[in-house]
Formats: sequence, C-alpha cells, structure tokens
Amino acid sequence: QVQLVESGGGLVQAGGSLRLSCTGSGGTFSSYAMGWFRQAPGKEREFVASISWGGGRTSYTDVVKDRFTISRDNAKNTVYLQMNSLKPEDTAVYYCAARQLTTAKYDYWGQGTQVTVSS
Repeated sequence: QVQLVESGGGLVQAGGSLRLSCTGSGGTFSSYAMGWFRQAPGKEREFVASISWGGGRTSYTDVVKDRFTISRDNAKNTVYLQMNSLKPEDTAVYYCAARQLTTAKYDYWGQGTQVTVSS
C-alpha cells in the first residue's frame, strides 16, 4: 500500500507557473500508474492528467493540454505536475492518486495541495 504526499501548491498570478510534486512511500512506486485530479469549491473532483508506470504514456484533460505537463521520477518515488500559463479557473485543491496496474480505479490518494490563481 502506497502513501502519497503532495507539495508545491500556493498562490500565483494568472499567467504564472507552479510545479506540484507527489512523493510516494510504503510501496513499489514504479508499479503504479499515477494521476492528478483537482476539485474546485462547489464542484466535483475532476481528472487532470495521468502517466503510466514507466512514464511512456500520458493523458490530459482538454482544458489543460499544452499548459500542464505530468512527469515522474521512479528513482525518487515522485510524480510532478508542471503547470504553466495558469488561469483563475485552475484554482482548486490538487490531489495525486495511484492506480495499480491491474485495475482501472485509483485506490490511493494524497491529502491534496491548494492552488490559487489570482486574476
């Protein structure tokens, strides 16, 4: 079972950048596909990006394509979300999650990190 801890959130002006990190412990990090999700106030949690266990395949929701980049470093048990050209509508709590390779469901979640983009 893997435990996940996010970091890197904060307050940034529109057009700025942030890099989120999510570090895993207690499991074999490289055996999990990883994802980033976000939840804005009053809205449901939504998918942002995912990356395969080896990093060779990535997927993004349309609204962040060409602005966000997901990557991972299995040697450091860490997955990243580089966020550029941030918009006020990107304001949310961002969560990382882990999915075992044999399932389609994300079973392990971090506690979340707040990202606030001011206009």
